Amino acid sequence: MNLRFLQVTALFFALAPISKGFAQSITALKTEYLVNPIGLDNPNPRFTWQMNDASQGAKQTAYRVLVDTDSASLIKAEAKLWNTGWIASEKNLIVYSGQSLKPFTKYYWRVDIVDGNKKKSDKIRIASFETGMMKMENWQGAWISDNENTKLKPAPYFRNTFTTTKKIRSARAYITAAGLYELSINGKKIGNHRMDPMYTRFDRRTLYVTYDVTNAISKGKNAIGVLLGNGWYNHQSTAVWDFDRAPWRNRPTFCLDVRITYEDGTTATIKSGKEWKTALSPIIFNSIYTAEHYDARLEKVGWNTPNFNDTDWKNVIYRSAPSKNIVAQAMHPIRNVEEIASKSLRKFNDTTYLFDLGRNISGVSKITVSGPAGTVIKLKHGERLYTNGHVDISNIDAHYRPTDNTDPFQTDILILNGKGAQSFMPHFNYKGFQYVEVSSSTPIQLKKEDLVGCFMHSDVPVVGDVKSSEPIINKIYYATNNSYLSNLFGYPTDCPQREKNGWTGDAQIAIETGLYGFDGITIYEKWLADHRDEQQPNGVLPSIIPTDGWGYEWGNGPDWTSTIAIIPWNVYLFYGDKKLLADCYENIRKYVNHIDETYPTGLTTWGLGDWIPVKSKSPVELTSTCYYYADVLILAKAAKILGKNDDYEKYIALAKKIKDAFNSKYLNKEKGIYASGVQTEMSVPLYWKIVPEESIALVAENLAKRVEADGFHLDVGLLGTKAILNALSENGYSNIAYKVAAQKSYPSWGWWMENGATTLYENWPIDAKSDISMNHIMFGEIGAWLYKSPGGIKPDEKQPGFKHVILDPHIVEGLDSFEASHIGPYGKITSAWKKVDNGIRYDITIPANSTATINLPLTRDMVNYVNGKINNIGKIDLAAGKYVIEHKARK
Repeated sequence: MNLRFLQVTALFFALAPISKGFAQSITALKTEYLVNPIGLDNPNPRFTWQMNDASQGAKQTAYRVLVDTDSASLIKAEAKLWNTGWIASEKNLIVYSGQSLKPFTKYYWRVDIVDGNKKKSDKIRIASFETGMMKMENWQGAWISDNENTKLKPAPYFRNTFTTTKKIRSARAYITAAGLYELSINGKKIGNHRMDPMYTRFDRRTLYVTYDVTNAISKGKNAIGVLLGNGWYNHQSTAVWDFDRAPWRNRPTFCLDVRITYEDGTTATIKSGKEWKTALSPIIFNSIYTAEHYDARLEKVGWNTPNFNDTDWKNVIYRSAPSKNIVAQAMHPIRNVEEIASKSLRKFNDTTYLFDLGRNISGVSKITVSGPAGTVIKLKHGERLYTNGHVDISNIDAHYRPTDNTDPFQTDILILNGKGAQSFMPHFNYKGFQYVEVSSSTPIQLKKEDLVGCFMHSDVPVVGDVKSSEPIINKIYYATNNSYLSNLFGYPTDCPQREKNGWTGDAQIAIETGLYGFDGITIYEKWLADHRDEQQPNGVLPSIIPTDGWGYEWGNGPDWTSTIAIIPWNVYLFYGDKKLLADCYENIRKYVNHIDETYPTGLTTWGLGDWIPVKSKSPVELTSTCYYYADVLILAKAAKILGKNDDYEKYIALAKKIKDAFNSKYLNKEKGIYASGVQTEMSVPLYWKIVPEESIALVAENLAKRVEADGFHLDVGLLGTKAILNALSENGYSNIAYKVAAQKSYPSWGWWMENGATTLYENWPIDAKSDISMNHIMFGEIGAWLYKSPGGIKPDEKQPGFKHVILDPHIVEGLDSFEASHIGPYGKITSAWKKVDNGIRYDITIPANSTATINLPLTRDMVNYVNGKINNIGKIDLAAGKYVIEHKARK
């Protein structure tokens, strides 16, 4: 009898006399961070849950997970596939390690927990997940297309019919495409996703999506329709990044299996193949980069219905698969998340109108209009206006290189069919815009209600919120989130109009802002897989990911492509999940080794530097070496976490070498000044903690003096904005940091808000002649800083995933109250404070099964009361629960 058996047996008997009806329960059951997902490929999926218990000190002391294909068995606490048994643990993230999972199978899982009072969760909680293909050889369909002409502009339709005679238990559609698709069955679009599948390096990895189509299929004759768009696969627009010359480029193609399971247990697969038919659609041009053109006169009514006459349609052709790696798209999809009514309409004349949404968004417009057949409607989308009121796109078409005038930038073209009012919304394009100028070849009548904006982005759940007594801070937070979401399309982008590129530098700056506000782990895990696809054998990464090959020679380096280390590390901190660190470990190591081999002194000049500074330019070597140091430190920590002790020792030594070389060259220890002492040069070393311990206080003091000398205004570029507020707040100068954050005059975030911004800009002067997209996320660190400094919510790397919460709220001059909340893996954390007549009141919530340490001020003649009891200690440990903490005069 082994020790493990004795431990489990003892625990079982200890838990046996459990009373029913206790208030605590389990919530937020997820598989692979998704709720009841279908179409997973991971043979060892992750299960997560939360303990729902508001009582003080609530914690989980044990758990049991059961997995079976029969949910009824789980209700009886029986499981054939996996039964962990009772495990004494506070963990709420475990990895499946039961019997091998089979493809196309629905599994149910149950979790039970025990609290600190040895009481079981009161209700049975069962979740499900479903496997997909799991292996490439399970695909039955063929890759088909209409031709291989990359220059052919109209988008193709595909259709096929099939007949069912038996009662259907379930049906799933598995579809993958090189390009973009919309799937329909019996005339109705399947699902509410947009822009599937997500963009990858098509010749190295292609994604497939699974849909539940049980209710879409009827007994008897059925029709399947597929509409294909170009996406990034067949880039027909020409711009400086040469996507029109991508090595994978071809006419779009797709592969489809519809797997039907009948009530009698038999199965049938309807698959793409030579029996399918194809014809050109009314979408006469589509470019993900520019716009979409639609000729309603070419509509084929009922093209995707069973009885449509397709005798004049052409036969399809076989195509080779774009890659040998077709994998499940297990992530939050892109959707039309919000519909925005036009705020105003200006009529110039009978053929020209201007719609204003009142805010800048990513997405598309949807117009309803009627007119004579052949009327050409142009919808020009932009972010700003000329003085005469017409749309000005000169700030966002700078890198477009059109070869003719047939593909105007961000301008949809609709040709009416004359059959009454019709609605148009692009299928395979999105834009960045606030204004839509509608011009017509013949007079038309439009009302304000005739055009709406559809805010499109990856539909990641909101997990954070910030509320402040200062309106400018609230506006900045709102604008930051708008820009973050506007740049999330299955990968983080820089801007939704001019580029749509996955710039690595922008993403590493915004990673904490994103994770505090949104549950984005599925997006980042996908994007880091893109990194692994794009990395050269020597470790080099491109500056935009995915890429057609552009970016290996410009814009990359430790400051930008540190995403390979910084993003997995932050996901680990926020989720307590080391999978992404493990998946990327060798990639981080190769990247660090390449820099070490290329720059053996420990100092590196490789990088783009402090991009778009206000005025002062800092040495690239200074900023890039700080990022190099950060990467090496992350690599060393990852090595320790993953049990690679030899690597840990090696890279800790390398980090010390870099730190010593950096400070030897750039730090004047006597004066406490780095380089020439401008904001970026002082704040970046402080933020990345490369400053010697004995010099931190003096360097921080000099940074504060520098900011004061600059009138509490910014004098930084991209890398400096990541560091400046944090370097001040973390070193005793949160009041100065807040003055900078809440500044309303140029240059500042508030200056943009004062001038009507609803998103963040690309450049500090609003009248800049270049680099002036009005929806960029690259200056978005301020969103995370609001959580970290006035909110004071930080993860603890010793107990990541907010298992232990570090609370260090900074009470600053100029704010009367502040509240930040974040839903982490254990539940909702709230940190709120307000100034009251006799001091400060804090309202704190720590979720069940986690703990916190709060740092409170210690002031003469003032005392701290925790839930009414004196606790005059500067650092207080808190169990789960709600707390009212008062810092006030002694009673």
